[in-house]
Amino acid sequence: MSANPFFAPSTLEYELPDFASIKESHYLEAFYEGTKEQLAEVDAIIASGEPTFENTIVALEKSGRTLTRMLLVFYNKSSSDTNDAMDAIEEEIAPKLSAHQDAITLNPALFARIKSLHDRQDTLSLNSEDAWLLQKYYRDFVYAGAHLSQEQREKLTKLNERLSYLETQFSKNLLADTNDSALVVDSKEELAGLSDGEIQAAADAASARGLTGKYLLAMVNFTGNPILDSLEVRTTRERIMRASLLRGNRDNEFDTKAIIVEMAQLRAVRANLFGKKTHADYIIAEQTAGSVENVHTMLRKIAPAAARNARAEGSDIQAMIKESGEDFELASWDWDFYTEKVRKAKHNIDSSAMRPYFELERVLHDGVFFAATKLFGITFKARPDLVTYHPEARAFEVFNEDGSKLGLFIGDFYTRDSKRGGAWMNNLVDQSFLLGQLPVVVNNLNVPKPAAGQPTLLTYDEIVTLFHEFGHALHGLLSSVQYPRVSGTSVQRDFVEFPSQVNEMWILWPEVVANYAKHFETGEQLPQELIDRLNGASAFNEGHATSSYLAAAILDLAWHSLEAGETVADVVAFEAKAIKDYGLDYHAVPTRYRSTYFSHIFGGGYSAGYYGYIWSEVLDAESVDWFKENGGLTRKNGDHFKAQLLSRGGSIDSMQMFKNFRGREASISPLLKRRGLE
Repeated sequence: MSANPFFAPSTLEYELPDFASIKESHYLEAFYEGTKEQLAEVDAIIASGEPTFENTIVALEKSGRTLTRMLLVFYNKSSSDTNDAMDAIEEEIAPKLSAHQDAITLNPALFARIKSLHDRQDTLSLNSEDAWLLQKYYRDFVYAGAHLSQEQREKLTKLNERLSYLETQFSKNLLADTNDSALVVDSKEELAGLSDGEIQAAADAASARGLTGKYLLAMVNFTGNPILDSLEVRTTRERIMRASLLRGNRDNEFDTKAIIVEMAQLRAVRANLFGKKTHADYIIAEQTAGSVENVHTMLRKIAPAAARNARAEGSDIQAMIKESGEDFELASWDWDFYTEKVRKAKHNIDSSAMRPYFELERVLHDGVFFAATKLFGITFKARPDLVTYHPEARAFEVFNEDGSKLGLFIGDFYTRDSKRGGAWMNNLVDQSFLLGQLPVVVNNLNVPKPAAGQPTLLTYDEIVTLFHEFGHALHGLLSSVQYPRVSGTSVQRDFVEFPSQVNEMWILWPEVVANYAKHFETGEQLPQELIDRLNGASAFNEGHATSSYLAAAILDLAWHSLEAGETVADVVAFEAKAIKDYGLDYHAVPTRYRSTYFSHIFGGGYSAGYYGYIWSEVLDAESVDWFKENGGLTRKNGDHFKAQLLSRGGSIDSMQMFKNFRGREASISPLLKRRGLE
């Protein structure tokens, strides 16, 4: 057992996990030993005499290190590079991890110690960060059910175990069905409009599955596919969209409908244990929004204008279809393709023609890293000598302005069958002064890998994703807190997207775009007139984008506003009614996620929280205005943003952090203006 890499802190730089030594057999071994170790540590805390902040709260922060090391590595690996063995491990540990966490948070003796400290905190002479941590622990334990009766706690444990199992099954089924739904195309002619590199990549993907001579088009996590904007053959576009919309809903072994119906019902039952009517009430009460009603109030300010704009955009597209000599009604699979024609006609922007200016390495180094250096003074150095969890995951050492070490950044940008869809940020090591740890953060994207020897040319949307996810990475890297519980992105869920959205503002900032947007062959800069057109078209197609997003947010709230005992017999009909009731039922604009592949809420941590993206964007739009009012990309502004927000993690109240940064409460007006929804 001593050979298990998880049983002691890594001796590598930054405590980077020793991926060269980690084997699949180590995960379960470390899991069971780690849970046993942490429970023993909790017993020692309970037996440590009169409760103090040090022997209770700080001791809890130091507990479970073996388990934490294993879980951080395992869940990063299982989401970015899974296989059957990893799936089996996850299936085994998911309910057991839930039970283990409940054994701690539902322990009456441990809660009594925390409550004792909480009730007399005014006498403890704690500093502000310590006082906030104590408050967090108390609320965490109450939120987890520590205050419930023994019978209720036993029921809660069973519910949590079952929900954890179902969440794992959902993710497993969805990945399998997404891979199984990939479209096989017989001829190159059916891919007309794609670049030679894209067609070769599709041929390579088919060959990798033993389909030599054919072409494979992989599904992505959201509705549709980025290649729909350039595919000329309408039947191919239709096949892609239909396959995308049916994921998890094909009545096969990977179908997710029964899973999500059961999850929604069990979540409602669990909410009742806490005295809440619905799961949405239970979740949102702990977020910055405060209540479901507050969320609906905000969304209903946006939805009518978004729906109106989407239909107006649809009319423009229908006119373009007619102008192109075609005679058919606009469908969802036509939207992206003809939107590009409308964009070109209205704003003289050809998205495909700009891709040669957006080569991945240049965007990363001369765009993303460059902006971070200008704003925060941090610098990056490639570390190809460091072994990561996959050959495509590359490590970069990050330094402060004075040359001192800040942390490690790992970028894993390409899609593969073993990686779940979407884009996200993970931590492999949490920053903490208490534990003497610097952060190790990971960004995962799903950019299609080009044919061997070809450059990776990004779409504009992929650039947005790259900057966005790096905003999360900055939140982790710039963390400067004492305790791991409040490190980095450990903030309220409807606040966590805010810093990442702010980082998107630098994409077209003059100094930044001039540095990275250069033709991959000639080095020629992206013409200023095109940059001006991109800025001028910033609200173009926002009716579609906002309606598609809002429909998904409404679906999330609909599922999680079900009361205990309410059942859903027809998932498709339930979806349709929820979207129609909000006035977002427009056949040409499907929801960004249908329930059966809505991994954010059924396979991730965003249940009753998908609204958080646009909730955070209210703060983001305000912050962008602040940066512009104060000179933009300057070290002074970066220092203020870092000091008041990014470095604080979750060590103070989220909205107080925003007010400390902005100087006042947020208004929705900047967001409505940005999206053309005034």
